[in-house]
Amino acid sequence: MCSTIPGHFHRRSSKREDFSAFLSVHRSRLPSRTKMRTRSSSTEPDGCKCNSLPGQAARPAAPCWLKLPRLFRKPPVQDTIRPGHPSTTDGTPPEKEEQPAPVILTFEQNLERQHFHEASQLLIDREERLFEDTAEVNELSSDQEESVNKLSADYRALEGRVRQTLMNSFYVSTEALTSAVQAVLLQDKQDQMWKQKGKTPPSWRPGAWKELHDTTLYRMLKDRIHNSTTPPLANQQEQSSVTTDIHTKGRQLKDDLLLVVGVVKTCYPPEMDICNFYAKQYHKIFSSKLRKIADFGLEDKDCTFLLRWVNEFYPGILENPELANEIDVESLGKLLPQHLLEPLEEQYLSKQQSELMTYISRILEEEKQIWSNGEEPKREDDCYVSPVAYDIIQFINGMVTSSEKVVGDLQKAQRITSKLNSLMQSFKMFQEEVMKQNKPNSKATIKATLGCVEEFSDVLFKHTHLLREDVQQNCLLILKEMKEAAHTYLLSPAHEALRPQYRKLGTNDWLNQPLFDRLLLSIQQEVEELQGTKESCHKELISQFHQEVTVEYVKRLLKGEVKLKDKERQFQAYTTVRDNAESLHKFFIKMGSKEGWLKEILIKIAEVLKLQDLPAIQMQVASLGSAFPDMSEKHVSSLLKLKTNVSRADRRTVKATLADTLRETTIVGARSFFSKVQVK
Repeated sequence: MCSTIPGHFHRRSSKREDFSAFLSVHRSRLPSRTKMRTRSSSTEPDGCKCNSLPGQAARPAAPCWLKLPRLFRKPPVQDTIRPGHPSTTDGTPPEKEEQPAPVILTFEQNLERQHFHEASQLLIDREERLFEDTAEVNELSSDQEESVNKLSADYRALEGRVRQTLMNSFYVSTEALTSAVQAVLLQDKQDQMWKQKGKTPPSWRPGAWKELHDTTLYRMLKDRIHNSTTPPLANQQEQSSVTTDIHTKGRQLKDDLLLVVGVVKTCYPPEMDICNFYAKQYHKIFSSKLRKIADFGLEDKDCTFLLRWVNEFYPGILENPELANEIDVESLGKLLPQHLLEPLEEQYLSKQQSELMTYISRILEEEKQIWSNGEEPKREDDCYVSPVAYDIIQFINGMVTSSEKVVGDLQKAQRITSKLNSLMQSFKMFQEEVMKQNKPNSKATIKATLGCVEEFSDVLFKHTHLLREDVQQNCLLILKEMKEAAHTYLLSPAHEALRPQYRKLGTNDWLNQPLFDRLLLSIQQEVEELQGTKESCHKELISQFHQEVTVEYVKRLLKGEVKLKDKERQFQAYTTVRDNAESLHKFFIKMGSKEGWLKEILIKIAEVLKLQDLPAIQMQVASLGSAFPDMSEKHVSSLLKLKTNVSRADRRTVKATLADTLRETTIVGARSFFSKVQVK
């Protein structure tokens, strides 16, 4: 028991109750991990050495007073404040945490933290307050003048930091660049407001910050282009200093534009169109550099490289998918003006033309040397072939295609082939020399040449972009003459061998004996001698042979050695000509001829020989004249003279009918045949 002063126990109880209430509130403010401890928890704060046994006299020195004897502790708290719950577990409302007051940065602090937009706004606010109640700048008090001087100095400081940020647009953070751009726009807007006020502005107005922005970026880009140090690629080690310099600056331009589109653009509002601004500045700077280079005489390689940058590489950079959607390429124009491009193009095209002529001349000379040495051309699939056409075509196509890229204009590139006529003429002269000397290897050479003529013709017809139209037409004419001469050279020996049998055509023996079968057999032997050209050329040669044999047949028939005095003889001649036409047609078509229309001529002639009535003869001759408008009255007269029972008056009537028919016949596109049949 304790002896106490009356009332003392109650005062102690009151203190205990007050302390319990304090502890309850304190516990409610502890972290949840502390508040959720149970009675069994024996964990104590570090450094707390309280003895929990009752009756122990020792007391801790510091916060261990929070460790109360178990007798005075409140029951453990089973729940804490739940989110959204309006009160604590004991019903008392929780105390609200006070929000920290926002930190207002000074101008200097904003400048240091690269908050240029905020710093700019602070200066404008000071400017507005300073000149709010003042009509003119010269009416300022001494205190105000001091403020003006301080504000002017701050503007200069801001301008310097903004200029520095713009100069490092590719290296600073996007936040800093964005803030600098906003500061520029804010100051530009303030210039406009002063302009509208009509008052005398302070010394820093107008600030022309937009102009500051543009000139700063131009200077920055100019420095980047002129001081670019991009290491050369491995394949550039042997290039000239001019080529390396252009290439290095071009790579710098490309990398920078990609960076502008990918990163810098995000720091600008769309209305500033910053991608096109950068593109125009780079275009101006790069163009200025190339102009200085173009003013000096350049070697051929450097000249070519410079033209390629202007017409191929630079447009290729701007056509990059990442750039094409952001840059108006058309508005930029050419890197070099026309008066500087023309001498460069002249130098380049003259060089290309000279190389082309030299190369083709060398190819033709090599082919001539092979023939002179008595060698035959190579054979592929039993056909004589020559690489002349392929090599020349590949070289021409490659040079024209590359020249178009280098000078940026196909018509200009076609200039290098303007002298191709003379080269084709040289090729023709070589063929004529081969045929004239008629060496043992001449036939093989001409057969190979026919393949070259066909290849050249195909290219000139299908790839008209390689030459100007006048050059193309002249070359095609030369090639046509070469093909006809080659056909004549190869077919003349065949006709010479067949001549004895040609003489029997249109004679009485021809009507009475099977001479034509022997003629076909001889023709077949000659066709075998014509083997050795590529398939398409062989078919053309056989087609020509087919036409010439038919011409020879009609010429011998119209010579008039056989006389068809009566109907029976005329019918016999009709049957013979018809059968010969059928046999000749089948043979040559089988051999590869494409001239099936020749059969029609012989059939129509046979019909004239058979017919007896004058009107029927008139109709048949008119039909023949409509199909072949080159048929003349002499041809009709010779044909009708075979029928000795046709009077001279009737012949005149038939010829008049032919004349009427020819006047009404459109000759354009009609086939030519009778002009090759010479009659007296």
